[in-house]
Amino acid sequence: MAAEIANLQTAETVKPQAVYSGENIEVAYQLDWSLTIFWREPLWTDDWLESLQAAMETDGIRLLKHRFSEPHISLFLISTKPDVLPINIPRRVKGRLQHLVRDRVKKPFQRNYDLRSIGSTTREKLEGYLGSQLEHHPEEDRKVYWMLADMQVIRPDVDLSQPRFTSHGRFWSNLHLVLVNDWRRRETNAQNIERVRAMLIRAAEKKRHLLSRIAILPDHMHLLLGTNLEESPLSIGLSYMNNVAFVYGMKPVLKPGCFIGTFGEYDLGAIQCPLRACLGGFGPLHYASGLAGAA
Repeated sequence: MAAEIANLQTAETVKPQAVYSGENIEVAYQLDWSLTIFWREPLWTDDWLESLQAAMETDGIRLLKHRFSEPHISLFLISTKPDVLPINIPRRVKGRLQHLVRDRVKKPFQRNYDLRSIGSTTREKLEGYLGSQLEHHPEEDRKVYWMLADMQVIRPDVDLSQPRFTSHGRFWSNLHLVLVNDWRRRETNAQNIERVRAMLIRAAEKKRHLLSRIAILPDHMHLLLGTNLEESPLSIGLSYMNNVAFVYGMKPVLKPGCFIGTFGEYDLGAIQCPLRACLGGFGPLHYASGLAGAA
């Protein structure tokens, strides 16, 4: 098995044509974020909010809510499309807002920010859900059950509750990725599953993703990842889909689509404080296809 994993690692350096791209898959997604930015001096009003919301739509970033937690601290609830780089959330918000208030404040913001991925459930509950997948999808064949039990990846040492840092910001960027076999085909060959598992682990290491969980079932799999701000959720999903295809000789073994969702220490219910200007998000379970350039 060690030789087989080494062969996969060597083969990964060769880049065959991708099976899945932004033009040929359909993505279900729910990508929500909490952004905190810090004013140098209080502005005391958010009369700029509607103009900022309109401007941000062209960036694939939707400002759902805003409030001042203190006079100099702005909190935003944000929804994004899957081809948006998370690093562009604070960049675009601060840049466009600075333009809107330029006549009142010349340098409105401090350079630091706080960006958190959030979701419909918390990290703790989601990790528990993935840990119980074999019970949710019971196998009558006990040999298959125990084989799958051995294939699950649980890494308690990977703590996605901890923040990471850029030169100016603190962030949590956690994604839940679900890949489904085409036509819900059941894979029960232990060698194939082990090769997929090894490839996913290797891909996460190569991209410096924090891989917390892999829940592998015969017809689908879940991954929980801490990701980088410079990669879009869509590009991350495509990367793992094409890595799975590589194991099968670049055959389209997966359904041409996936689910990508954010999660964190807080769920959306914890953010339901009296924030102004509630809008509908791009999710939940919003579908997008034909996102060119994301492969």
